[in-house]
Amino acid sequence: MEINLPDSVYELNRCFKDHGYSLYLVGGAVRDQLIGRENDDYDFTTDALPGEMKSIFRRTIDTGIRHGTVTILFKGGHYEVTTFRTEGEYHDGRHPESVSFVRNLEEDLKRRDFTINALSYDIENGKVIDLHGGIEDLKRGIIRAIGNPYERFEEDALRMLRAFRFSSRLGFRIDDDTLSAIRELKGRIELVSAERVREELVKIITSPNPRIGIEGMRETGLLEILLPELGRTIGIEQLGYHSEDVYEHSLLALEAARDLDSSKETRLAALFHDLGKPERAEWRNSRYSFIGHEKVSEKIAREIMARLKFSNREIDKTALLVREHMFLYSPEWSDSAVRRFIMRVGEENLAELFDLAISDRRATLNGPKDSELLISDLKRRIEVALREKSALKISDLRINGKDLKEAGIPEGKIYRKILLYLLDSVVDDPRMNERDLLIQSALRFFQEDLASQGQS
Repeated sequence: MEINLPDSVYELNRCFKDHGYSLYLVGGAVRDQLIGRENDDYDFTTDALPGEMKSIFRRTIDTGIRHGTVTILFKGGHYEVTTFRTEGEYHDGRHPESVSFVRNLEEDLKRRDFTINALSYDIENGKVIDLHGGIEDLKRGIIRAIGNPYERFEEDALRMLRAFRFSSRLGFRIDDDTLSAIRELKGRIELVSAERVREELVKIITSPNPRIGIEGMRETGLLEILLPELGRTIGIEQLGYHSEDVYEHSLLALEAARDLDSSKETRLAALFHDLGKPERAEWRNSRYSFIGHEKVSEKIAREIMARLKFSNREIDKTALLVREHMFLYSPEWSDSAVRRFIMRVGEENLAELFDLAISDRRATLNGPKDSELLISDLKRRIEVALREKSALKISDLRINGKDLKEAGIPEGKIYRKILLYLLDSVVDDPRMNERDLLIQSALRFFQEDLASQGQS
């Protein structure tokens, strides 16, 4: 079994050999190349100590030197190399109390999480080293913890989520004993930081098989701990166009977003867009109604993402998509209605909102068949509006604060009020976006505002 590596890696290996040390490729790059997947994210392990590596190579970065990791700058590349090591007790369920460097590859591989991640490649002789049955598990499509799965998850609870991430990414089944250990130890996931949970969740939903990961979390009880809001949608029937409950619809929407190769935020919105339905469910005319669920869903999505320490930008983008996903376009919309839609959503968010809308409709198994045609028509009309360079924000107006001042309007908060009023007028009638017309309209608005305050 041959691993393809760039020439610079063989030259790096030669430097280690010339100084009496060994160098091995380890982990994901070995695993992926053996199953025909591209992966040039190389991790290396060696019997050289960090100080010894630093003495061999002129340019290095102390990436994680306390844990034996040094980044070597070599032949235009960055190579992360970690000394063989063993780890002490894991008292906090995440981090070892101590790390000890060893000269033995076998000891190093024993501490890793899953058999398919404990494969290494001897760069010198071109041989794959498999001490834990990882190659057989790759052939069988199985995620299996090394040794006793209970011990692996007690050492590091994050490994439970990593199991579902690898399962989602590779389409592999999790070994029964490994799955049982996750089910029994699920409560330990609360030891893991919100940031690490977020990273694994994002990797699951952006994987080729997100359903596998989410369903695995549900079956083992992790979902109820990490995303109870999604768990509450299980069994919430919708009827009408929907033959699926809210939970299944959300998974179908996520898969549809995957098929569209949508952004991370769109996939999050697909998973979260109906979280408000349990709260807004109301029985009407032999079916359930969920009036206003999009606003509740937006609130819940914000709460989840804040809890998982997403950035404000990610939260705001996802929340906007969730809030706006119920837009109902019809060809009867006026041109000004199209322009107002662009203003409300933001030009930069339109493509992702359309991806979400298409995903939502494809996940509605008995939904109307012409919905994507309507979205295509709206896209066409938006393209026309953008080509015409319609004024959609204050900066598009042919007037600014300086013009208002020159027209005799005193500076103050009134400026923004006037400019918003002018923008509203121009959205209704683009012909109004001429400086003289805008000055006249601004003066009228200012005088009317003064009069309304009794200051004429």
